[in-house]
Amino acid sequence: MNFPKRPLELFTVSTEQDLSKEEWQDILNRQHGKYSNKKCFKTRKSQPDVSIGTCTVGYGGDPIIICPNRFLQNNQIFLDCLHLLKAHEPGNQLHIISEIQVPGGTIDCFLVSVRRNEVRDYVGIEFQALDTTGTVWPSRQKFIRDEIGISVENALTSKTYGMNWKMTAKTILMQLHHKMTTLELFGKNLVLVIQDCFYSYIGKVFNTSILREADSSDPFQLHTYHLEPENQGGFSLELSSQYSTTTLGIETMLGMRKDVELSEKKLMDKLQAKLSHETLLKI
Repeated sequence: MNFPKRPLELFTVSTEQDLSKEEWQDILNRQHGKYSNKKCFKTRKSQPDVSIGTCTVGYGGDPIIICPNRFLQNNQIFLDCLHLLKAHEPGNQLHIISEIQVPGGTIDCFLVSVRRNEVRDYVGIEFQALDTTGTVWPSRQKFIRDEIGISVENALTSKTYGMNWKMTAKTILMQLHHKMTTLELFGKNLVLVIQDCFYSYIGKVFNTSILREADSSDPFQLHTYHLEPENQGGFSLELSSQYSTTTLGIETMLGMRKDVELSEKKLMDKLQAKLSHETLLKI
């Protein structure tokens, strides 16, 4: 299905659904996201009381997730990490703990297995949506004006948006490399949750040959998800694939180990070029 280049979900509500003008006005007034169960956190700099509310947009004919909270639909991403809780037992409680600082940065959340108020096991989870270039706001306003029929500002500008594929990929992989080191020392897993189209891009510009079919013994786990259109106009989040690798694997993906080898060779060449009788240490 070929989706138009405009918001496909506003405040977790599909723009493909046949809602009345009054229903949309209520959604826009409430600014509430059902997956996070709170007001949308993305606001305009010039209007901090106004939430942007774009969860998913059309780009290249595909639905692209641009808000990390969109991955929280039905808590599926957490259910798909249960097998990584090796010390989890029937009767244990499951907790979702957000924003934990570790050396290297902050991990989005942890899925934690708890027994009698004591932590028995845990897995770190990062979810990464696509960053945009330009601004989605004019497209949002144009949809509200033209499709819903509500008068709004900033709907006439020619400004549009794109996807910042490369910077998003480079940033998240570098951050993961730093955060993984800590969890690897403890024998725990760090899971990256991304959309399948984003993974396809990563495979084009980074060396993903090091990734293998998911092995829970690897510290890094990669879960990719697909947005499946539903009959009533919305989308369901479905697990597409699972891969894993080690910290060295992440370094290989980023080309870090190759850079180190090249730098050392250059250094050796410089040393070699300066060797002479005069540089010999005489005793």
